[in-house]
Amino acid sequence: MNQKTTLPKVNDLNPKWFVIDAAEKTLGRIATQVADLLRGKKDVNYTEFYDHGNYVIILNASKVRFTGKKLEDKTYYKHTGYMGHLREQTLKAKMSTKPEEVFILAVKRMLPKNKLGKKQLERLKVFPLSEHDHQANKPTIIDLKD
Repeated sequence: MNQKTTLPKVNDLNPKWFVIDAAEKTLGRIATQVADLLRGKKDVNYTEFYDHGNYVIILNASKVRFTGKKLEDKTYYKHTGYMGHLREQTLKAKMSTKPEEVFILAVKRMLPKNKLGKKQLERLKVFPLSEHDHQANKPTIIDLKD
């Protein structure tokens, strides 16, 4: 029997909102699961070249846990564009100033490196504490296993 593969229409894809509490959970394990949620890999109609439009809210980003000696050893680099202006910052310093950026970078590096990945990353909302301003969207609370 010949069955044709059907692709979902863009109008049929309805975005979902998810809330994840990151307190006392490992950064890398949360980041992989968040990347899957943003891409829509758990959806029935998952197609890798479609944007499923899921939103993810991460709470308590400043209370995340790291394994090993990553706080002292892991270094983030940033170049300003001028010669000799390579900036370094350890994970411990970055967590004390901007813990949201650590999450955004971890998830960004797990998404596709194209326009689709940039659109999916825009739907990631990270908050350092447990309050967020997206209650009107009625997000689903997800308890991730560590």
